[in-house]
Parts: sequence; structure tokens; C-alpha cells
Amino acid sequence: MAKINIDNQDAITYQTEELGFTILGGIRLDGLDRMRVTLKVEVLNRKFNHYLDHPDIANLAIRQNLDLYNHHQVEKLSRLIADRLEVGSSPVVQALGEITDQLEGYRLQQIEVRKQEQVKPLKVLTEAEQQQAMEFLQQPGLLERTNEMIGSSGMVGEELNRLIMYLIFTSRKTTRPLHVISFGSSGTGKSHLQEKIGDLMPDEDKIEITALTENAFYYFDKGELGHKLILIEDLDGIWSALYPLRELQSKQRISKTVTIKDRNGNTKTIHLKVHGPVSIAGCTTHESLYEDNANRCFLLYLDESSEQDDRIMDYQRKLSAGRVNSAAEQQARYLLQNVQRILKPVTVRNPYAELLKIPKEVFKQRRTNAHYLAFIEVITFYKQYQRDIQTDEATGERYITTTIDDIREANELMKGILLRKSDELGGATRHYFEQLKVCLESNGEKAFTNSGIRTMMRIPLSTVKRHHAALLQVGYIRQVESRYTKAYHYEVLSYEEYQQLQQRIITVLDEVTEGLNSSVTAHQISEPDKRKRKKQLA
Repeated sequence: MAKINIDNQDAITYQTEELGFTILGGIRLDGLDRMRVTLKVEVLNRKFNHYLDHPDIANLAIRQNLDLYNHHQVEKLSRLIADRLEVGSSPVVQALGEITDQLEGYRLQQIEVRKQEQVKPLKVLTEAEQQQAMEFLQQPGLLERTNEMIGSSGMVGEELNRLIMYLIFTSRKTTRPLHVISFGSSGTGKSHLQEKIGDLMPDEDKIEITALTENAFYYFDKGELGHKLILIEDLDGIWSALYPLRELQSKQRISKTVTIKDRNGNTKTIHLKVHGPVSIAGCTTHESLYEDNANRCFLLYLDESSEQDDRIMDYQRKLSAGRVNSAAEQQARYLLQNVQRILKPVTVRNPYAELLKIPKEVFKQRRTNAHYLAFIEVITFYKQYQRDIQTDEATGERYITTTIDDIREANELMKGILLRKSDELGGATRHYFEQLKVCLESNGEKAFTNSGIRTMMRIPLSTVKRHHAALLQVGYIRQVESRYTKAYHYEVLSYEEYQQLQQRIITVLDEVTEGLNSSVTAHQISEPDKRKRKKQLA
């Protein structure tokens, strides 16, 4: 029996003693209930010499589109080939049957190959790699050492943002993953930061997306997204998909009901379900996002200072001069990837949770409080190799516990996040307003105009007007009259409002930490007193 030739997948061939068959355009792998092909049939070798006297038949080829699973179409084509090419019908029917059987097997094989290619292979760590990663996680000052290692991997500056993002990406392995959105103007390194921290995560744990349609998420396999990190390069390209993103973040699952037609043409309803949990990260140049999306995420604002510009440009020059040790950077990335690989699912319990609180100035307190508690749990989860695993006698659940040091480190990292969550201004407007204050104070001026600030700060006039409109709306500046010109003049109402808000945030978090220390000290002192009282009673 002849076999199909798949050397060219766009022109699969099959030959008998007399005929040649070519499947033009190959075969589609989807829709196993049908096998639509475009078939070309021609005579290769005549069995009977008298047919050689008919060159018009000898050079004739038949091309036909059909479904090889449709008996009527196959039977009709068999008769056509036999009549037009003047060959026996039995060999044609037999050849089409063998072609169908072999194409069926080939298609199933290709589907399996595609599935294997889509599944990213899990890296098996050597004993030395496991030991190195474990030793790293057991070191004191783990978060500080991790931040240093992130810097060694090639991430320049952004010390606070990069550590927060790293911990948020780590949360994908927990039952309550966190999410992050990076804000910044064009060219400030939003995508660079996300890409660099994403490189520290194992390839098998992340999905990178540049564009996304509204329904794309519903067609992932049911468990394909479980505990994955989804990196979206630009949120501007996925506005239509923001709703399923919100549902994945909140409910950790999405579902959709659609109608399809079966092989008989009957309409039926199917339910598409995709389960998380997932950790989602994205970047945007917009100063603000739709509130329902923004308050589900940690909001990071990029460092746009001149000092950060200098750090990045200095690194670029060293890289161009060949003075950057790329091998050492790669080793740092490999180490942190392996660190992520050996982190195991474990329950985290925070015995101090009921004593914690967030500042009243924070907007959307309920959701922010949940994020705050989850962030503390992530730090504890990351330190799992420094904690003894305990067992709940009632339920048999194994868990590790949060320490005061975990809460203290979380508070230090969260101060900026909570400050942003408490600020009425967007990140870009706040950055402009603080620069404006410094500029006015350094020049000893109080009143200012749009054009004057444009010249002084070298900012486009449209940007200046947009920020001033936002500041007027919340009452941070006011419009004043000028005796000399008709141009609008403005004054800053308070130069200390942001510092005062920042101090209130810091005070609340510091008071929480001090209160925890006091409660632990009181507990330690009370234990001897309890034993002494028992002894007296005895």
C-alpha cells in the first residue's frame, strides 16, 4: 500500500501505479468532524497503450474541493475521475479511502505535536541548582539580598518598584495572586521594568501578550492559566478585553456561553470555562485607568527623575563599551528563576492580622486592605525556607506563620503604594505638581502663568494646561487676577499638603508596628506572671 508524502505540508502527495493525488494547501488541524481538502488528480502512468493516442486525456488534471468525510461528495468525485481520465472506478475509490485513512492519522499526530509544543517543558533542576537556590532563600535579609540580585541581573535603578513587582509576580504561586499596573510617560522604561522582572520568572510560568481580543481569554484550556503570570506589554492594545481581565482578577475564573453548529448543522449551546488564579501585569502611558480595573491592582509610577536618566544612560554607555558582565547578569537571572521554581504551595497564616490597619485617607479601603494583607502573606510565602511548617490539629492543614519582621518589611514597601492610593491626583499630575512647587520656591515666585511655567520647566503648553485644570478641580491651586496682564495667573494653596499626607500614612504604619512589638513584649512578660500565680494558688 502506498503512503502519503508529507515532505511539503502544503502539497501532500499520494501515488498509485497509475494516478497521482495532491492535497493542495495541506489539511486543517481543527474541526475533527470534517476533512475538507482541495484535491488535484492526474494520470501518471497509463496501464493500456491505446490511451496514449489521446494526449488531451494524458495531460488532463482534475481539481476539486470536497469533504473526504462526506460519502456523497467522495462518490461523485470518484465517478468524475473515472469518466474524465478514463480509468477504472475501483482503483480510484480505493485510493481515496487510503488517502482519507492516512490523512486522519497524520492529522491526529500533528495535533499531538502542536499540543506538546504549546506546553512549555518544566525544567528539572540539578542537585547543585536546588542547593544553590535553597541556600539563597535561607539567607538572612532575604528581601534586601533579592533586590541586590535583581540589580545584578541588569535592572538599573527603580529599587523600590522592582522589588514590589518581583513579590507581586511571586504571588502567582499563592491562592490569592496580586496584580500590578505600571504608569509612566513614553520612554520612561515601563515595559523595560516589567520585561526585566518577568525575565526572573520561569518561562513555563508566564504568558507574554502584546495584543488581545475581547474573547481570547475564553478559549484557553480550562486549567491552562492556573497560577500563571500574564504580562501585557501595553494595556492600550487590550481595552476590549479589560472586562474578562477584571473577572479573572476578582473571581479567579471566567465563563462564557456561546452557540455553535454540530456536524449535522444543528445549533447547540456550550459553556466555555477558564480557571485561574493568575497574576496580571500591564503597562500604560495613560495618567489614569478605568477605576474598576485600577483598584484591583498595585499601581507603580516610574521614576522619571534626571538621576534615573543618568543611571540608565551610564549603563547604556557601559554596555556599548563592553564593560557590562553579561554572563554574570545571566547567572543572576538563572538563580532567581530557580528560586521561583523551588517555592512550594503552602498556606500562610498571619496571627497578627486582626491588629493591623491601614490609614483612613486611603480610597477604596476594603479592597486596599485585602491587598495589604495579601502582600504580607506573599513576603511570608517567599520566606518559606526560613519557617517551620506547622500542622493544624483540627484540620490537618500544614501552614507557616507571618512574623512581625514580615509586616515591618511590607509596611516599608507599601508606604508609597498607600500614599498613591490616598492621593486625589494622578501620578503624572502629582509628579508635575511637586516639580512645580520646587521650581517656584527656587525662583522665589508665588504667582505663575501657563506660558511662564512652560518656559521655565520646558513642558508642552497643552500638558501644562491639562495639569493646571486637574489641580484647579481638586483645589490645590487657585486663579488670581493680575494688574498688569490679561493672562491667567495661579497660586499654589499649600506647599506642604503632600508631605503632610505622606507623614500621616507613615505614622499609621509605624504605630501598627510599634503596637505589634508592644503586644509581643506584654505577652512574653505575662507568661512568667501566669506561672507564678499558678504556683501561689497551688
